[in-house]
Amino acid sequence: MALKIEMLRCFATVAHSGTLTGAAQQLGRTPSAVSMTLKQLEDHLGEPLFETGRKNKLTALGAFVLEQADRELQQFDTTVRAIEGFASARTGRVRVAAVPSVAGSILPQAISSFIARFPGVQIEVWDMESRAIIREVSRDRVDIGIATAGLPDSDAMPALDPPTHTGLHCSNLMSDAFGLICPDGHPLAAPGGPVSWRDIAEQSLIANPLSAGIRTKVAQSLHREALLQGHNVTSLLAMVRAGLGITILPEMTMLLLGSSGLVFRPLADPEARRHIHLLRKADAPLLPVARELERQIQLTAAPFQT
Repeated sequence: MALKIEMLRCFATVAHSGTLTGAAQQLGRTPSAVSMTLKQLEDHLGEPLFETGRKNKLTALGAFVLEQADRELQQFDTTVRAIEGFASARTGRVRVAAVPSVAGSILPQAISSFIARFPGVQIEVWDMESRAIIREVSRDRVDIGIATAGLPDSDAMPALDPPTHTGLHCSNLMSDAFGLICPDGHPLAAPGGPVSWRDIAEQSLIANPLSAGIRTKVAQSLHREALLQGHNVTSLLAMVRAGLGITILPEMTMLLLGSSGLVFRPLADPEARRHIHLLRKADAPLLPVARELERQIQLTAAPFQT
């Protein structure tokens, strides 16, 4: 008969309680069943584990077995809890990469709601541009990607080479409209209707990679003529704040502006929208914890879906 973990658990419980009856109550078994398990263990070892029938004094072998059993049972129970916790999304690690506007707005809200339900999960977050996100997800360095560029049905930016997203699962997460960002007090900052491209043409435009993907001819023309271009949202907004010009960014960036002295005005062009996608490896199902976080991200982004 093979030595089983439950034999060791039964023996250790009897040894610590000192009686068959007490051990049986703790184990949820009858005293006779506990006694039979002890006999099977002693028969397997070929030596008695207790010096008396009252089970309150161990033999030398019994003391050694108890020491080993306590250590192994603790490790076994810890392992079982870890496995069950991982399977039920109570433990584990999730790596997320998102474009800055999402990393600074929707994602913190989603993570806050997720942590309230799964406090034992480790989460790593990176903000980076879309091309880098696609690369990191493809190389399995990130579990979940939230990107806008180079995806089959995205009109936010020029497409990347087709091989870039080979092997990725892509789903629409949300969409937001582009708008004008200008300093508070700027002529176009006054409340009113949507801003037209004609209004923008009369101002100094600071181009950026996101708005350069708007495909209307007038938008493309304005971006080609722009003398300033910013590649980072932080520096871009700093230039606008300094009065160097106006820029065009997705509505999501408004959640990052706060009371920064900048104003967001919607554009009159209905085609000027950015589509944000949720990415993961197509051939590698998400682990339970990552699946739960992905679901929470989708719930948090739901009000922005179109």
